Amino acid sequence: MPEFCNVEKDGRILTVTINRPELMNALHPPANAELGSVFDDFCADPELWIAIITGAGDRAFSAGNDLKHTASGGGGLEMMPRGFGGLTSRYDNDKPVIAAVNGVAMGGGFEIALACDLIIASDNAVFALPEPRVGLAALAGGMHRLPRQIPLKQAMGMLLTGRRVSAQEAMELGFVNEVVPRADLLAAARRWADQILECSPLSVRATKQSVMDGLKVPSVEEAMDGRYDSVRRLMKSEDFIEGPRAFAQKRKPEWKGR
Repeated sequence: MPEFCNVEKDGRILTVTINRPELMNALHPPANAELGSVFDDFCADPELWIAIITGAGDRAFSAGNDLKHTASGGGGLEMMPRGFGGLTSRYDNDKPVIAAVNGVAMGGGFEIALACDLIIASDNAVFALPEPRVGLAALAGGMHRLPRQIPLKQAMGMLLTGRRVSAQEAMELGFVNEVVPRADLLAAARRWADQILECSPLSVRATKQSVMDGLKVPSVEEAMDGRYDSVRRLMKSEDFIEGPRAFAQKRKPEWKGR
């Protein structure tokens, strides 16, 4: 059983709850390694199609790196192969991951959320990359993901000052999809997950891979000319036939994911 997180499977959805509330869900190397293993299993499990990640308690999604652990001699800023929270350096996952951000998402906690495909925030959520204020830098992807997700000047305003951004401002800046009352957060994340589940899982994965890989090249033409493994799998799948057939028969499709 995981020690630093709770894992719940419900049909096609995996919910991962970072469970160090007494430390505002800050993560140390053992917790990062454990989350890496959890998401390895998620990616490898054909029965799981979507993941939701959140934090235990009402105060924090994750306050980032456990600096007290580092300062006590518990290790340096060790980075796991799959990155902070098992997500920030995970570039080969084509399944959707939703961040349900309750309370504080600081430093590495914010970087986990930025590495997800959607961010649903509670109305008490607060986002920041305050690493420069403690002599560090947002090395788990924050310096690169944030300027790709919001306008450059707004991103630099956050990165160079470490200032805190409310859930509402995050929504206005564009890196949050929806803001809801704290009590409704997981239900809202599940609502987004259920909408994704209405779609072909192979279509969803082909879309995610195409978008992410397409962003690596400078022009739309090059992106459209790219060759994507997930697209090839989609076009050879049963679901590629099932979708149009269900539409013609005026019924809901029965997705197989193959």
